[in-house]
Amino acid sequence: MWDTVDPFLFCVHHLDHYPKGNSEMGPEASLSGRLLGQDFTVKDGWRMYHGEKIPGFPAHPHRGFETVTVVQKGYVDHSDSHGAAGRYGRGDVQWMTAGAGLQHAEMFPLVNKDRENPLELFQIWLNLPKERKFCKPHYVMLWAESIPNLKIKDDYGKSVEIDIVAGEIDNVSAPSPAPDSWAADKQNEVGIWVVKMDAGARWTIPSASQEVRRMVYFYNGESIRVAGIDVNPMNSIEMFAGMDVVIENGNNTGYLLILQGKPINEPVVQHGPFAMNTSEEIHQAINDYHETQFGGWPWDRYDNVHPRDKGRFARYDDGNEYLP
Repeated sequence: MWDTVDPFLFCVHHLDHYPKGNSEMGPEASLSGRLLGQDFTVKDGWRMYHGEKIPGFPAHPHRGFETVTVVQKGYVDHSDSHGAAGRYGRGDVQWMTAGAGLQHAEMFPLVNKDRENPLELFQIWLNLPKERKFCKPHYVMLWAESIPNLKIKDDYGKSVEIDIVAGEIDNVSAPSPAPDSWAADKQNEVGIWVVKMDAGARWTIPSASQEVRRMVYFYNGESIRVAGIDVNPMNSIEMFAGMDVVIENGNNTGYLLILQGKPINEPVVQHGPFAMNTSEEIHQAINDYHETQFGGWPWDRYDNVHPRDKGRFARYDDGNEYLP
């Protein structure tokens, strides 16, 4: 997990080397010695998180912000209190606006019974401004096939590849985010970019407006240098966005996540899965959840997963189902 800056609230990088899956799409391995329900310690290269049979995060509530889940490897099964569902992975992104409140489950089905099930994803929490804290919950799937991959060559022929999940680089724009998102207004200059750099590659990140805040998360590689500052793997650095900045990669392929945006500049009071502007709104969120369950839970299981052979899909709360 990394520190973030306004308009972002949270960013976590999950990397788990799951074994073969069993008949329930859980791990074909012993779960003894694990604190099931709260398994956040890496053991044998993987964690169960809040899952007890299948790894992941069974039904839990959110209000007041958005989750942007970028899956690099493996699959995530989504189910929510409005009856929406999906399975996504291998470069897909789920953009979910919690808004006024909903419950959802994010499970990691181990669909492969004959081989390992590696999982790698980022979950990014993007704040909502006060005027949209109580907007209608919504989610949209950004399939990998729709996310632009910008390829740039430096002066020495080294390649830089950028998956543009949000925002714009060199007049190449990401797919539209959820409609009530802070990112939906281009003037807010929200950017979410997953970057792969060849060994020895150099890339000049184009400048943004002076008020934009920009963070670089270096999550895999040997080393990078940002504006002359050395950064080691699994570390982050905040950059001044109002000028071009040069990133120089080390001797191995480097992987970066870049987040940027104009700050919302409003008070943030966060309590677990709720992010509001005041303590009173947090108390209201807790009370509302206890009274309404944000629509209840229409699934048989709180750790709901979809059939093993279902494949990637998105079903929205209107009942319509879409494939990549």
